Amino acid sequence: MASGNLRAELECSVCLSIYTDPVTLRCGHNFCRDCIGHVLDTQEGSGAYSCPECRDEFQERPALQRNTTLYNIVENFLSAQPDQEEAGVLCTQCIHTPVPAVKSCLLCEASLCDNHLRDHSKSPEHVLCDPTTSLENRKCSVHKKILKYYCTEDSACICVSCRLDGEHRGHQVETLDEASEKKKKKLRNVLQKLMTEREETEKRVQSLEEHRRKVQGKAAGETERVTALLRDLRRRLKDLEKRVLSEISGQAERTSLYVTDMIRELEIKKDELSRKMRHIEELCNMTDPLTVLQESDTGDLCDTEDGDDEDRERHDRLLHDGGDLDVAGISHTLHTGISDIMSGARASNIGAVQQTSGVSRVIDILLDVSTAGNYLLISDDRKTATWSPYLNHPETPERFRYPQVLSSRSFSSGRHYWEVDVGGSECWRVGMCYPSIERRGDQSGIGYNKKSWGMVRWGGKQCSVRYDGKEIPLRGNVSSNRVRIDLDYEAGRISFYDLCDPILRHLHTFTTTFTEPLHAGLCVWGGCIKISGGNQR
Repeated sequence: MASGNLRAELECSVCLSIYTDPVTLRCGHNFCRDCIGHVLDTQEGSGAYSCPECRDEFQERPALQRNTTLYNIVENFLSAQPDQEEAGVLCTQCIHTPVPAVKSCLLCEASLCDNHLRDHSKSPEHVLCDPTTSLENRKCSVHKKILKYYCTEDSACICVSCRLDGEHRGHQVETLDEASEKKKKKLRNVLQKLMTEREETEKRVQSLEEHRRKVQGKAAGETERVTALLRDLRRRLKDLEKRVLSEISGQAERTSLYVTDMIRELEIKKDELSRKMRHIEELCNMTDPLTVLQESDTGDLCDTEDGDDEDRERHDRLLHDGGDLDVAGISHTLHTGISDIMSGARASNIGAVQQTSGVSRVIDILLDVSTAGNYLLISDDRKTATWSPYLNHPETPERFRYPQVLSSRSFSSGRHYWEVDVGGSECWRVGMCYPSIERRGDQSGIGYNKKSWGMVRWGGKQCSVRYDGKEIPLRGNVSSNRVRIDLDYEAGRISFYDLCDPILRHLHTFTTTFTEPLHAGLCVWGGCIKISGGNQR
């Protein structure tokens, strides 16, 4: 293949230049890595990516794979270009016919073919080199002599006159071959470093692309999980709605039927009473006493008291005892159904965590009485800490001076969470502590040093989180009086949540690198708080 045709095959269709670090798309077309990267960047957010050559579309950003074969072809092509250019140097002695030169004489400033080279002078001052058209660059601009030496002090190529009589006299010099080899050696070292750095950079790019693909995969999985969860919640809510509305309509229909029956009975009774009233009125309007006294059913006309009492009792019982909707029962059905739905949602969410994080098991977190400070009474089940001003604990090195206590269990790995009921106090601190925390002085409080992380409420005011004495106010307040603390030891995270059932509201997360085991910590001024539950995943 001709050089021009080969060059055309090695040109990037984006920059129209020879490939630089060529990469291949899945459709088979090649581009410079930077060129196609820029094109894909401009397509971000459009919903799809496409090849600039064939317009083949990709739903996700395509991975760029280096075309090693094409890269080697480009390198070989570029390295061969100087030889091809110099092959075009012609013999200056062949006047009539252009003949390629095989050597150039620096002294004569002429290029020679094989025939003229045989007749050329063999004296030492005639220096021959590979064919070149830039002979003037091979001579000293001052003395017009051939450059033979390299001045290491001035980093300049010089001639013999420059070395002996010129400005470079007495300087450290080397032959051009020696200096060239030294420079080539340095350049080879630099080249090797650049190649290594480029390979490392390419590996980092590939690792980042792989990380991005993993994140996108996780996002897709999480989207599917959340979508399925919400779809199930909507289905359950729809079923609950149907059930509750059916119960309401059923109660209303049963009550309506009962009332309809009673109305019908009362209408019959009303008609009978009207008939009796008309008959009595007729008797009262009669003038013949014998006819009035001889009327045979007057006893029945006056006997209405027993039936009237029974009807009144049924009427009152209907209105006051059984004639209305069971609103309490309907509310119970509704609330129980919602609670069951949210419990199922939380179970589904925990199930998802268990699938990715291993088996979850309940653990028991107890308070260490030996660390409880004065003014702090620990319950017999070692779950509740109560502030009390009439205590006199024996003073020991591990006991806090503040009304503060640590858990007996420590955590040095894994993921854990537990809850604290803070509704019994207006002033409290909860969090996590290293066992090496100070037990005396202002620096011993949870969150007031570099060995503890805490959440604080003082005097019923807005809650805040603290670490190393630095306070971060929290938006809103703890509405449920229950705080959940999550620990991920390997990830270095301590998170606080508000358990406003049925929603778990995130409050704050501390991120660090743990250097010691961690204990749960409680502190209370007035009232009591209780640690409850515990879960290890």
